[in-house]
Amino acid sequence: MAPTSAEPASATRLPLARGPAEAAAVLWRAAGGGDRFLPALDIRGGGELPSVFAVSDLAAAATAAVGLAVAEYRATAFGGVPAVTVDRRLSSLWFGTSLKPQGWALPPAWDPVAGDYAARDGWVRLHTNAPHHRDAALAVLGVAAGRAAGRGADRAAVAGAVAGWQADALEAAVVERGGCAAAMRDLDGWRRHPQGQAVAAEPLLWCEALEAGPAVRPAGTPARPLAGVRVLDLTRVLAGPVATRFLAGFGAEVLRLDPPGWDEPAVLPEVTPGKRRARLDLRDPGGRARFAELLSGADLLVHGYRPDALDRLGLDAAARREIRPGLIDVSLAAYGWTGPWCLRRGFDSLVQMSSGIAAEGMRRHGADRPQPLPVQALDHAAGCLLATAALRGLTRRLLTGRGSRWRSSLARVAALLVSLPGPQDGPLIEGPARDDFADRPEATGWGPALRLKPPLSVEGAALRWDRPAGPLGIDDARW
Repeated sequence: MAPTSAEPASATRLPLARGPAEAAAVLWRAAGGGDRFLPALDIRGGGELPSVFAVSDLAAAATAAVGLAVAEYRATAFGGVPAVTVDRRLSSLWFGTSLKPQGWALPPAWDPVAGDYAARDGWVRLHTNAPHHRDAALAVLGVAAGRAAGRGADRAAVAGAVAGWQADALEAAVVERGGCAAAMRDLDGWRRHPQGQAVAAEPLLWCEALEAGPAVRPAGTPARPLAGVRVLDLTRVLAGPVATRFLAGFGAEVLRLDPPGWDEPAVLPEVTPGKRRARLDLRDPGGRARFAELLSGADLLVHGYRPDALDRLGLDAAARREIRPGLIDVSLAAYGWTGPWCLRRGFDSLVQMSSGIAAEGMRRHGADRPQPLPVQALDHAAGCLLATAALRGLTRRLLTGRGSRWRSSLARVAALLVSLPGPQDGPLIEGPARDDFADRPEATGWGPALRLKPPLSVEGAALRWDRPAGPLGIDDARW
């Protein structure tokens, strides 16, 4: 059975938003939300992350959109209009890291090779955290993988090799080899680029209404509104795991599935609280069969693979709907869903280079190298949007019985950030203070850690996690 309708959840050009409250309203309406809940929103506090872009406005607004979506779902399921309170400072800090280990240390966030390099005619960024992405970049550059395993001189060897390339040519060669790279473009260059033009024409959130599924009644409570909601999580660093962390924080049963051998140790303490974590190889027929069984019992699927990845495994959108009528299917791409780069691998730091953000920071600061955002704001804001879409899908299913598909991209979030007026005057947010953290440490799979206080409060429904953060693959792939 075919989808019953397709509609953008937002207009192509969003209205100009001044300040976090207006930006929150823009994001909420982009997700199809009505105005009924906007008066219940209170964004408190001040401060700015150090950036030429309005990153703190985006952080507060994106967090507020999640809160509005929780309030709407809770009101639909249980009645009332709960108040939504967002702390601007804490939202900004959560866009960085929410965790402070006690007596142990996080591993390095970046592979030794990853970073920005001067090419013959500009700058290019190599993203090499995944071993196969690193191997691709080193193969193109002709640098021996064994040498690059260390730091210092090995990084210098990579820099020397990059210096002989034109930035665009190196980007294309690494991507063709299956790696991840981005040449730095300025804002005007990205606007003229075919992919920049394609992204500009896409909605911030796209939604497709699907068929009805089995009757669903909320199993949660006003205090844990998402209890009983089953979420299959096929996401990796960083936006998708942020989205499912929000869902788990309001009570959803989140089962994260990773392929054998995959790891992302630097961010797992950040993004795994509240989730069960299992291994499943979707390339194996038995793994795909098990996935189908899990999907048949799921309410939500959140995935961040490249747009054609599940299709190539025989798990395209039509197959997923057939397995689970009434499914809410939420997905993210890096560079958008149309245009010549729609299937390109990408990450927050690469999209910042491609879309003009790093170049504009460099220009405005008078710096001699790319100046990215102080946090991975595209990832975190996109994660908030995915969570908002998931919650709006649950609300729509309660009202209509029908499932839905939603999608966004890091590049479209970048366009939103660039469109916001510049940051407000106010004190800089340069890092968390002790008062920003919870009073007591929480347990994790690596040791105790202080976690930032929640940036979001929905009246009567606390944001909290019932399972500690921990390593991948420690649970069974079952509900």
